[in-house]
Amino acid sequence: MADDALILVVDDDARLRALLSRYLAENGFRVSTAEHAAEARDRLRFLQPDLIVLDVMMPGENGLSLTESLRREHGDLPVLLLTARGAPEDRIAGFEAGADDYLPKPFDPRELVLRIRAMLRRAPPPLPAGQPDTQVPLGPLCFNTERGELRGPSGPVRLTGGEAALLGALARRPNEVLSREDIAAALGMDEAGERAIDVQVTRLRRKVEQDPREPRFLHTVRGRGYVLKPGT
Repeated sequence: MADDALILVVDDDARLRALLSRYLAENGFRVSTAEHAAEARDRLRFLQPDLIVLDVMMPGENGLSLTESLRREHGDLPVLLLTARGAPEDRIAGFEAGADDYLPKPFDPRELVLRIRAMLRRAPPPLPAGQPDTQVPLGPLCFNTERGELRGPSGPVRLTGGEAALLGALARRPNEVLSREDIAAALGMDEAGERAIDVQVTRLRRKVEQDPREPRFLHTVRGRGYVLKPGT
């Protein structure tokens, strides 16, 4: 995790943008800001942020719509949503849109920094020179647990930071049932994050399974959790 990571803050509240910019900079991050989705898109034309902090309720295009677009155009860019609506169904909607984390307003800026650092840590470190890759076969795909990279016959398969972290947690303990609590702890997620794991699993199945409705590799064990069963 690099403290000099570039964070793009997108929020229509000028006072909050200024507060977050100052606080994040004081904690070692580089910061760029945007007032709305259109301005964020302009920023992304010439910036390559390491993470986006994005308000859900904005005039014009809202944060959920922008998140869905970011997933299509910037597949693995981590997104943390901010919103005044913190009910479970709102959080689930955020994760379904493709967010990696979700923080309800009002929040303590210290918690935001902790969550940002946790999200950045989910990106696996570069493989040390001379160390062999650890490959987990998933049919025609192969997941490298050291690089957090999923590849197929046509090349890399795009994963979000959350998807790569989830697949990594399961792949490092193959054929072992992991509870949602186990997975959340491995990913540095809180209790609310546990409820979002089901959404992340659904998204991940679309990328690793030929038929997500009849999974061959990523299985649900009713009442217990999830298990990854590698195979060729």
